[in-house]
Amino acid sequence: MKAVVFDMDGVLFDTEIVCMKAWMAVAERRGLSGMEEIFNQVIGLNANDSRLIVLKAYGEDFDYPGFRQEAAEFFQKDIRENGLPVKPGVPEILEWLKGSGYKVGLASSTRSESVLSHLKQAEMEDYFSVVVTGDMIEHSKPRPDIYLLACSRLGVEPEQAYAIEDSPNGVRSAHAAGMWTIMVPDMIAPDEEMRRLSRVILKDMTEVMAYLLQKKPD
Repeated sequence: MKAVVFDMDGVLFDTEIVCMKAWMAVAERRGLSGMEEIFNQVIGLNANDSRLIVLKAYGEDFDYPGFRQEAAEFFQKDIRENGLPVKPGVPEILEWLKGSGYKVGLASSTRSESVLSHLKQAEMEDYFSVVVTGDMIEHSKPRPDIYLLACSRLGVEPEQAYAIEDSPNGVRSAHAAGMWTIMVPDMIAPDEEMRRLSRVILKDMTEVMAYLLQKKPD
């Protein structure tokens, strides 16, 4: 094993719940029903694939760009007022990985501008030698493309890399890419499919670090 590739939202940052609050607030403002179910379907997807699911639910005439803009404004306001919530154990595992012998990458379905902004705000940019985002590919998770691109840029084969994921779509993506998938559940509890596709399911980044310590490369 030569590399560790992280998802971002729900893994490094506790932002999935903030994003859900934003979507639910805008849905209520617009009188849309069923948004919680829709949101659970789009966790881990990029904007292009999320759009297809939302339009299927609310019709081709739905103002998806306007909805996303409103939700983004709500999200950014929450982050400005409350700060960017970092998941427990994240600073410690990133610092350890610096001298561990692993190559470290990020594969997030979120668009590049937001990913880089979050990493900068959390002072985490220097921990990742490769950052791949949702707007770099046509179809993101659950397809394997984003992880295949991350591994290619890291110069490792997918089977030589761990993927650390929180969402079902992310786990499906990493597994389809052929990676050693570690699930750290966030908003969606693992079901039988997730237990089958994940090599291991761990509680938090502290457990992930302990797990990787046992398998540290030479």
